[in-house]
Amino acid sequence: MDAVWTNPLSHAVCAMQKILVTGAAGFIGFHLSRRLLDMGKEVVGLDNFNPYYDITLKEQRVKLLSDYDNFSLVNLGLESPSIQEVFAREHFEAVYHLAAQDGARFSLEKPMSYVTSNMLGFAQILEGCRHHQVKHLLYASSCNVYGANRSIPFSADQNVDHPLTLYAATKKSNELMAHSYSHLFHLPSTGLRFFTVYGPWGRPDMALFLFTRAMLEGKAIKVFNRGHMKRDFTYIDDIVESLVRLINVVPGADPNWDPKDPNPATSSAPFRIYNIGSSKSVGLLDMIATLESALGVKAQKDLLPMQPGEVVETHADVSDLIEAINFKPNTSLEYGIGEFVKWYRDYYQL
Repeated sequence: MDAVWTNPLSHAVCAMQKILVTGAAGFIGFHLSRRLLDMGKEVVGLDNFNPYYDITLKEQRVKLLSDYDNFSLVNLGLESPSIQEVFAREHFEAVYHLAAQDGARFSLEKPMSYVTSNMLGFAQILEGCRHHQVKHLLYASSCNVYGANRSIPFSADQNVDHPLTLYAATKKSNELMAHSYSHLFHLPSTGLRFFTVYGPWGRPDMALFLFTRAMLEGKAIKVFNRGHMKRDFTYIDDIVESLVRLINVVPGADPNWDPKDPNPATSSAPFRIYNIGSSKSVGLLDMIATLESALGVKAQKDLLPMQPGEVVETHADVSDLIEAINFKPNTSLEYGIGEFVKWYRDYYQL
């Protein structure tokens, strides 16, 4: 497969027909799979229903996906060598690798689960793509890779050599592993640094879910750094729209890449990194106020110190993403939180 520099603006729709989505029972994987299925794509979802959070939620997501005739599920862990049999059998044109052991704080407690899932598992995905002519690998990285960097907004052009958690280190490692396969085997790979994704069917370990549950139960919410933090909250529909558009923006060798002044976001190999965020940094207390308005409930705040591995602010520079796909994540926090609250009340029959 030749590494050819593509004109990203020439790609508007997904032409790939058979697609693997790892982590299909997860938050982003579920929404992406449903969108691809609605587009008529054949989707094979892979998940092992990791009990890091409520398995029932994952099962309910997959139940909805299973209503589609063009969806099939493989229940398998990332680290299993049997993944190679799946690649050999299915002949995927593209792969969205979204499965991982999530949770930056949890990596302080169970570090080996991150090494197994996020590094060994990713190596299995790379090998499958290498040996079975996958045309494009898109994989989840994280805004956590920016770590100790304090240059705001975060740009994919910046160095990210100072992660603050093992979770972030595994995501940075994924980017390095992908680059080596792009260089050695001409595997087009695109890394996606997600910024605080939220919305319906979201993860129960994330702040919005935790706050909503506690507030509706009349309990205090844990507010770290006494609320003096900012996050780039990104609505799930904006994430999915970006992912669907990016699948046909197949990276090639950047003709302007300079090995004497290397840009971390591109390469002489078919490799690319993008931020996917709203490009708005919202104060945590402002987010809580928006949630209070949506719920009609006043939050009781337990103001706590900063947690190990946390950063004060995240803020995505998405100028490269906009140029590549002619789309900017733009869902307002008010709308997004409102949609989450409606889903939460319906799902839990409140």
